[in-house]
Amino acid sequence: MDPAVGWFQPEQKGPALRLWSEIWSCHQSTVSSSEDRKTLLRKENKACTFALNQNIELTLQCGGTPWKTENKMYSYGTLGLHEEIEEFYQYISPNFAEHNVRLEVVERITNIILSIWPHAQVEVYGSFRTGLYLPTSDIDLVVIEKKDISFRALEKALLENNIAKASSIKVLDKASVPIVKLIDAKTDTKIDISFNMNSGVKSANLIKEFMQAYPALPKLVLVLKQFLLERDLNEVFLGGISSYSLILLTISFLQHMRSQNETNLGKLLIMFFELYGRHFNYQSTGISIKNGGTYFIKGDFNSMTDGNRPSILCIEDPLLPGNDIGRSSYGALNVKLAFEYAYKILSEAVRPSNFTPDNKKSILGRIIQITDEVIAYRNWISKTFPVSSISILQDSESNISNKLKDTPTWKSTRESDSSCISSASSMASDTDSDVDIFVKSSETVTSDLETIK
Repeated sequence: MDPAVGWFQPEQKGPALRLWSEIWSCHQSTVSSSEDRKTLLRKENKACTFALNQNIELTLQCGGTPWKTENKMYSYGTLGLHEEIEEFYQYISPNFAEHNVRLEVVERITNIILSIWPHAQVEVYGSFRTGLYLPTSDIDLVVIEKKDISFRALEKALLENNIAKASSIKVLDKASVPIVKLIDAKTDTKIDISFNMNSGVKSANLIKEFMQAYPALPKLVLVLKQFLLERDLNEVFLGGISSYSLILLTISFLQHMRSQNETNLGKLLIMFFELYGRHFNYQSTGISIKNGGTYFIKGDFNSMTDGNRPSILCIEDPLLPGNDIGRSSYGALNVKLAFEYAYKILSEAVRPSNFTPDNKKSILGRIIQITDEVIAYRNWISKTFPVSSISILQDSESNISNKLKDTPTWKSTRESDSSCISSASSMASDTDSDVDIFVKSSETVTSDLETIK
C-alpha cells in the first residue's frame, strides 16, 4: 500500500498484515527516503497522514475521526456516509475564534501594506473569501498598486513589525504573478500576498454564486480538500492540483448530475471519485463550467494550448477565455490515482456485506483522518485567542467582513444553473442496492464523455 495515499482498513488487519507490509517496503526500497520525506512533510503540513500505518501516534486522539458523535448508531451504506459528511462539515468549518483570528491577521498585514503604499487596494480572495477553508489553510491577499512595487520593502516591514516569522518569508518576484509567502508569527497562519491580479476576487465571487446554486458544493469541497491536503496533493508544485481546480471539477460534476436531483452526499462523493478516478478521459477531454457545464475535445481548442501540447488536466477559465486553469497541474494523474483509491475503498465499505450490527465504525474515516497536531492547533487558537479578547477594532472588523460578504456576485450564463439542484434538506432515504445506483448514476455523467470520443 502506497504510504502517501492510504492506510490499512479494519478488515485488512490480521496475521498476514506485518508480512505484506515488509514485502511492500522491500519492494519499494524506499524505507530511508520515506522517513526523510515523512519528516519533511510533517514540518510543512500539520494534516499530513504520510506513512500513517507506521505512525499511528499521529491520530491517537479521537482515532482520527473527531467529527463522529460518540456511541452514535449511524445508518447503513451511503446514508451513513451522508450523515458523517454532514458532521464532518460542521466539525471542520471554522469557529468564531478561528475566523476572528484570520480577520485580525488580515487587519495587521493590511496596515503594513498601506503604510508602504497608502493608495493601494488590498483585497481578500481565495478560500477565506468564500468560506471554504480548512483549519490550516492559508490566507490569500492581493495588492492592487499602480506604482512600482518594492518587494524587499514589504519584506523588511513585515520583519521589523514582527508580523512574519523570519525564516518563513519567500519573495517570488520572478513568477508570472509575483507572490510574497509568509507565516504569521503570532498565529502560525500561512499568508500568500500577490500583486496586481484582478481575477482572484472575481473567481471567489463566482464560487460563492455556485455555492448558492448547489447546496452540496461546500460540503463536498471541504471533504475533498481535506482528502488532498492529507496526501500533499493540494499544491501544484507538490504534484497535486490547486483548490480552484478542485472546486471547478466539483461544480462541473454537479452540473452534469443535476438531472438526477441527488441530495445524498454519500452517493455524490462516491460518484465524484468514480468519475474522476475511473471514467474521465484526461487524455483528450477538457472541462468547462460555462453554459451549464460542458466537455470539449482538447484538440479543438488551440487557443488554450499556446501551440504546445495540451495539459493533462484541462479546465477552461470561466472568467478568462483561452486560459487553462489546470495548465500547471503536471501531477494531475497522481490525483486521479488517489481518487480511484478512494472510490474503491468507499464503494466497498457501503456494500451490504460490510454492514455490522453495531454500526459505529467510520466510513468517511477510511479515507480521511484528522491528525492530533491539527486538533491541538485548533484548541490552541481557541484558548489563546478567545473571541472576547481579540484586539480588533469593531469598525475595522466590519470593513473586512464587508469585503468578504458584500461583494458583487457573478451571474450564471444559464438561468437553469440557479435552480438545477433541489434543497439539500430533502435527503434521499432509500439505501437499497447502493452500488447499482452508483453505476446507473455514473452512466448519466459519463454519457457526455462518450459523445465527444
